Amino acid sequence: MFTCPLHVSRQGKHGVPRFGRVKDDQVEWQPVCRLAELEVQRGAAALVHGQAVALFRGDESTVYALANHDPFDRHAVLAKGIVGVTEDVPFVASPVHKHGFDLRTGRCLDDAHVSVASYEVQVVEGVVMVGQRKTAAA
Repeated sequence: MFTCPLHVSRQGKHGVPRFGRVKDDQVEWQPVCRLAELEVQRGAAALVHGQAVALFRGDESTVYALANHDPFDRHAVLAKGIVGVTEDVPFVASPVHKHGFDLRTGRCLDDAHVSVASYEVQVVEGVVMVGQRKTAAA
């Protein structure tokens, strides 16, 4: 599980980034790891805002974050799931029950009534920053 000591915030003196948590429009962004540490089409577990989160690097610049549990049995395994794309929807399949979850929203592709939390993600100067939990889409 990543527990990155980096805390990148706004620019400091001479354009060098300062380190610390960033609050931007009421969202607290927590640095988790460097983008280069994440493998494309693979998951990694991290502790973010006190929650177990699964990070997935979809391509060279896209990162998704979901709660790291399978909602069908509550085991923390989604980071170990298989990442893929179906009908233009990036997903992770749970290694336990094989249900697919949309990496953008956390919705289960097999049961519309089930979902896992998804989180805001941004990459700042090569550092993956995870923000607040996204609100559920209607």
